[in-house]
Amino acid sequence: MRTVLITGANKGLGFELAKYLLHNGYFVYLGCRSIELGKKAINDLKSLGFENCRMLEIDISSEGSVNNAAKEFAKYSNVLDILINNAGILGRRQNKENPLTVADVREVFETNFFGTIAVTEAFLPFLKRSSLPVVENITSDLSSLTKHQDPDWLLYNAKSISYGPSKTALNAYTVALAHEYKNLGFKINCVTPGWTSTDFNGNSGGKSAAENCINLAKYAMLDANGPTGKFFGEEGELPW
Repeated sequence: MRTVLITGANKGLGFELAKYLLHNGYFVYLGCRSIELGKKAINDLKSLGFENCRMLEIDISSEGSVNNAAKEFAKYSNVLDILINNAGILGRRQNKENPLTVADVREVFETNFFGTIAVTEAFLPFLKRSSLPVVENITSDLSSLTKHQDPDWLLYNAKSISYGPSKTALNAYTVALAHEYKNLGFKINCVTPGWTSTDFNGNSGGKSAAENCINLAKYAMLDANGPTGKFFGEEGELPW
């Protein structure tokens, strides 16, 4: 049975992704910042008949919390097959009347970029023991610099100096990491779920988390012939 860790897994896409992978026979660790919400998520999954799941307390913006989570994981297993870096924050919305500050930008990068690196580095020793290690970084359509140059793109005007750039940086990290570990059998990609109705965006439309998690799961369930160092969405490979 392959083992998965999903950060930000107590609700939304992370929770639906956990449910989907459990249904497909994986053992899932739900990385949750809140113990209370994490326990509720586990209870909800077990009420649906899923027993192969466990909560792991982790705040990815705190290096101490990340290191403690890795130590806790080691009590249960010395191998991690799949890491899904899903946790992230949107940050304060940008507007002309109240422009974003450096502190606003730093807060978003601390979680979306540096936090993801911290989690990945902490769990690499476990991933290296897997026969087929997979890292999936959940990114955003707003990370694509190519799309941002197209005036006809639906999200052309959705530009920000915090959230989108934090995901662009995450994409660059994904490419570098995939290159570093390509000869060790790692499959490392970034995937955007597309517009999804969750608490993250105030349930403002798009497909449900249950619908959009299916494509995310596809890139977590790669085989040895799967791609690495790529950027994917529902329509396939996307431009950087």
